[in-house]
Amino acid sequence: MSSHSERNDRKRPSAQGRDFRSKSRNKNDFSRGQGDAKDWIWGTHAVEAALSNPLRPAPKRLLATPDRAKRLAPNLQSLACLQVMEGQEIAKQLPQGAVHQGLALKIDEPEALSIAEMGTPAKGLLVMLDQITDPQNIGAIFRSAAAFGATGVILQDRHAPVLSGVLAKTAVGAVDKVAHARVVNLSRALEELAELGWRAVALAGEAEQSLEAVLDDQATVLVLGSEGEGVRRLVAEHCDALGKIPMPGGFESLNVSAAAAIALYEASKVRSRDETGS
Repeated sequence: MSSHSERNDRKRPSAQGRDFRSKSRNKNDFSRGQGDAKDWIWGTHAVEAALSNPLRPAPKRLLATPDRAKRLAPNLQSLACLQVMEGQEIAKQLPQGAVHQGLALKIDEPEALSIAEMGTPAKGLLVMLDQITDPQNIGAIFRSAAAFGATGVILQDRHAPVLSGVLAKTAVGAVDKVAHARVVNLSRALEELAELGWRAVALAGEAEQSLEAVLDDQATVLVLGSEGEGVRRLVAEHCDALGKIPMPGGFESLNVSAAAAIALYEASKVRSRDETGS
């Protein structure tokens, strides 16, 4: 994450060893096929998780190869939207490069929770993403959130992609295992969460203390910043503490999804230590 001064002057280089930026990707990587990734999910784990999520609406189309169709649960084999076809025909329905593993699903994303629903009771760990836009990074963060026991991910309404396509494939089903909320204003969301009893900690390279030092066993919102800019000033001002990931190797940058995994691991260690009393 970049420092506050760097956010005001992008021409300045980031502080050495303290830049947790997401690497931008070619936005057209998954847009050249015949299909539209907006409401398609592909891959075994992602499709099965979506079909088992009660917060999803009814599926529109379920495509499966003959072999994969035989292995579907009986209730899925009887779906009216199921179409059995060869793998190459499934690929034609999807964006170029989509590795479907014999399964693809056209379905709307799961229902988003409100901040009040997500924040009540004030317990556990939430993740807030500040202008992170890369689908693969967000998918990887959802996967880490599920792995380390976070109960929800908070996204911006206007700047985050839909929970489908390459994002859902990267998350390997985690978008259907971790609840999400979409908000217009992150600062206001943090204010609402504070009123509910949550403590916000932002990952920031300019922080004076390590993330391990500022984390505790309180209900915590872990705030992660965007590609290049890090956590924005107004969002950071609504946080109770800033913490950094020490990098003794001196490497200048760390992908935001990798930084998120480390931060979530640190937060899970604190909670596990408190639960065991050690």
